[in-house]
Amino acid sequence: MNRFKTIFEQNKPIIGMVHLRPLPGSPLYDPSAINMKKIIEIAKEEAKILQEAGVNGVQVENMWDIPYLKGPEIPHETTAALAVAVNEVVNHVRIPVGAECHMNGGHIALSCVIAASARWIRVFEWCNAFISQSGYIEAIGGKIARMRSNLRADDICFLCDINVKHGSHFIIHDRSVKEQAMDVEAQNGDAIIVTGFDTGLPPTVERIQDCKKAVSLPVLLGSGVNTQNARQLLEYADGAIVGSWFKEDGNWKNKVDYKRAKAFMKEIESFRR
Repeated sequence: MNRFKTIFEQNKPIIGMVHLRPLPGSPLYDPSAINMKKIIEIAKEEAKILQEAGVNGVQVENMWDIPYLKGPEIPHETTAALAVAVNEVVNHVRIPVGAECHMNGGHIALSCVIAASARWIRVFEWCNAFISQSGYIEAIGGKIARMRSNLRADDICFLCDINVKHGSHFIIHDRSVKEQAMDVEAQNGDAIIVTGFDTGLPPTVERIQDCKKAVSLPVLLGSGVNTQNARQLLEYADGAIVGSWFKEDGNWKNKVDYKRAKAFMKEIESFRR
């Protein structure tokens, strides 16, 4: 079963990002300025804007919870807040919704999407390991695959990064990006995500091509896609997750910009079949 293709009817679907403002428990959370009620209002508004611009799905994540804790250290208040936000977005839009929890909190993201009847999670490190800004991050594919099975949630899709942005992969430098994609497929991931070095930076065409040739799974773009390069990159990829480009001035910290998102989707519709 190709879980990714059961979620999206469109060819080369585009997933927009809903970056939740700082959640309770995180260092930047300030309830006197933006409390949980306001966080949810902003999330629903931005998800609706993306939907109206023509985006095919939205992914909700705790992007503002910096500095990030590693998966096993993420507290219960983050799980609770993220679950509430995902549920509110699911009930506010008609397009599919997924979630991610930084840093590599796949068990938390999975709990949230099951509770909210969302459709997928993004996993930074399904196989292998890397050194992130939060420290050593190791594979969690085996754990969350069993969690999905135990919770009878077989329809939930796992979007799995390889050589993910925001870190060093020197500890597995003898494994090429292509080989890492093959690892994810061999370990029953549902889709591959390829990224550039950092937020807003795209992967190379060569990296996308290498992955497409090596695996039969869908290959998605996870960073740096914009109106100018979308046609070139999506000639080879099967879809994209877009965050920064849909924000004012292309900065992920700003509000979602309807005009930028609409212009991007107009470009997508001009070439996808």
